[in-house]
Amino acid sequence: MTQPPRFSPRISRRGLLGTGALAAAGLAIPAWARGQSLTHAGKGFGELSGNTINLSIGNHHFSTGGRSGHAIAVNGTVPGPLIRLREGQDVTLNVTNNLDEDSSIHWHGLLLPFQFDGVPGVSFPGIRPGETFTYRFPIRQTGTYWWHSHSGLQEQAGHYGPIVIEGEHANHMPDRRYDRDYVVLLSEFTPRHPHEIARMLAVGEHYFNRQMMTVGSGEMSLEDRLMWGAMRMNPRDISDVTGATYTYLVNGHGPADNLEFMFGPGERVRLRIINGSAMTFFNVRIPGVAMQVIAADGQEIVPVEVDEFQIGTAETYDVIVSPFDGSHALVAEAMDRSGMGMASLTSHAGHRATPPPLREPVTLTMADMGMAGGMGDMDHSGHGNMTKMDHGTMQSDDGMNHSMRDTSLLPPDVKVSPGIDMVAPMPVDRMDFPGLGLDSVDHRVLRYTDLKAKNANPHRMPTRSLEIHLTGNMERYMWSFDGKQFSAVTDEPIRFGYDERVRVKLVNDTMMAHPIHLHGHFFELVNGAGMTNQPLKHTVVVQPGSTATFDLTANEPGDWAFHCHLLYHMHAGMMQTVTVRPFPEEADA
Repeated sequence: MTQPPRFSPRISRRGLLGTGALAAAGLAIPAWARGQSLTHAGKGFGELSGNTINLSIGNHHFSTGGRSGHAIAVNGTVPGPLIRLREGQDVTLNVTNNLDEDSSIHWHGLLLPFQFDGVPGVSFPGIRPGETFTYRFPIRQTGTYWWHSHSGLQEQAGHYGPIVIEGEHANHMPDRRYDRDYVVLLSEFTPRHPHEIARMLAVGEHYFNRQMMTVGSGEMSLEDRLMWGAMRMNPRDISDVTGATYTYLVNGHGPADNLEFMFGPGERVRLRIINGSAMTFFNVRIPGVAMQVIAADGQEIVPVEVDEFQIGTAETYDVIVSPFDGSHALVAEAMDRSGMGMASLTSHAGHRATPPPLREPVTLTMADMGMAGGMGDMDHSGHGNMTKMDHGTMQSDDGMNHSMRDTSLLPPDVKVSPGIDMVAPMPVDRMDFPGLGLDSVDHRVLRYTDLKAKNANPHRMPTRSLEIHLTGNMERYMWSFDGKQFSAVTDEPIRFGYDERVRVKLVNDTMMAHPIHLHGHFFELVNGAGMTNQPLKHTVVVQPGSTATFDLTANEPGDWAFHCHLLYHMHAGMMQTVTVRPFPEEADA
C-alpha cells in the first residue's frame, strides 16, 4: 500500500460526544439485502455499495446443522451484507440500532478519522436502542477488510460482515489476474449466549475442551501430569472455546449446508479469506490445489505459493488458485482440530467435495512455554522428548533452572498481581513459526517471514522502542497488557507523538497465541524482509511464549483501541487505548 493521504480531523472528540451525532430513524431493510447468493464476490449475504449505505442491527434466529438459537443480524442476515467500496470515494453509512441494548460498528482495518472508528468508550459513545449513528469518511485504501460490533459480546452472536475496497486498476496486473472473485468469511455459531460462555470460562477455562490429556488415557505419564499440574496447565490447552459448542461457518454456512463456489475450466479464482470468528484460529487449505498468497490484511505482498496457512482471528489473506476440473474441498480446520468449516470449490454444480478427516489434536511443547525453542525435540503432533520440569521449574541445556512463575523476570513497568500466573523465561522471536500444529506437516505452510511488501515503504529508522507484555492467568481467566486489565476510566493510555516512528516489541508471557490488533493504523512487521519491504499489517499473531516486533509510524491522530482480538480475552481485560497527539493543526499552531 502506498502511503495514504493523511486526514486532518476537523471534529473534536468532545464536539462529537456533545452533539451525540445520533438521530432517531427507522431504515427499511431492502429486499435484496436479505441474503441471496451472489455470483461475483460471496455467497450467503447481500451486497451494498454506493456513497450512502443504510445498515440496520436487529435480533434474529439462526440455524445450521443441528444447532439453532438467537443471533444478531444486520439487514436481516448472518453474516451481515458485503459492503463494496471504491478507493477515493466518500462514504456515508447510516447505522440504526433496533436492539434493546447499545451497539456499534467498527470498520476493521480501515484508515479513517478516529471519531468514526466505532469503539464505545474510546472514540464515540455507542449507538443507543432505537437511534441511528452516521459514519462519514473518505476511502483511502484498497483490499479485503471486515466490520463488526465493538459492543459487549455481540460479535459472537453474528454482528459482523465483509468489506471489499476496489482500486482504479483492480485485476489488471498479470500476477494478480483472476476470472472469479469470492469472499470467504470464516466464523462460528453457537446457540449459547456469549455472556454464558464468558461465565463458564471464568469458572473453568477447560470447560469446552474435550481433548485434554490425562494419565488414564495413556497419553500422559504420571510424571508429566505432575509437571503440567505444577504449572496449572494442560498440553492440549490450545483453544478456549472449541467445536464442542461451535459450528464452524463459511459465509454463514455450516459444513452440512453444502456451500459451493463455482469456477469454469482454466479459470483463476481469487479467494478473499477473512477470519471473522470470535475465538478461532483456522488452518486453511484446499487439498491438491496450491494457493498463491497475494495480500495480507488487505495490503499487497510479493506473491508466495503455499499449500496451507494459519489465519488468526481478525486477519485476512487474499489468494489466487487455479483448480483443475472437478470438486475440491475448501477446508478451514480449527487450530485445535475440534472441527472445521467446509465448502466446495467446484466446476460441477451440485457436486460436493469430500472433506479430509480431522487431524490429530495439537499438543503444546517446551518452546510454547517460552523456553527459547531449545528444550527437547517434541513437535506439535505430541511426539518427541520433553525436558524435565520440576514443579514449574525447567532445566535448560546450560544447566540453569528457570522458573515458569518467576515474576522477577518481568520489567518494572509490568504490574505483578494475581492476574499473572506464568512468565516466559526465555521468549524468542518466532516470526518463522507457521502456527501451532503446522510445524510438522510435510507441505508448504505460510510463515510471517514469507511476507514481503509489494510496494516499497518509506525508509525511516525508529526513534524510540517500546516493550509490551501480554499477560494472563488462565486458571482465573484474567487477561491483560503489562499485568493491567483494561479500564477506560482509570487507565493511562499508551502514548505516541504524532508521526513518531516507534519499534514495538510484544512479549507473550502466556501459553496461548494472541492476535493483537491496533485500530486506525498499519504497522510493519519486523520479519527480516528489509525495512522498505516489511509487510504492512493491522493484526499480528504473537505465538505462545514468544515475541513479535513491528515498526509503527503513528500518523493517524486520535484515540484508538489496541487489543487481543480473541473476543473473550479482550472482554476479560487484554485491551488498552492508544493516543496519538497532537493533531496536525495543533502542531502547526
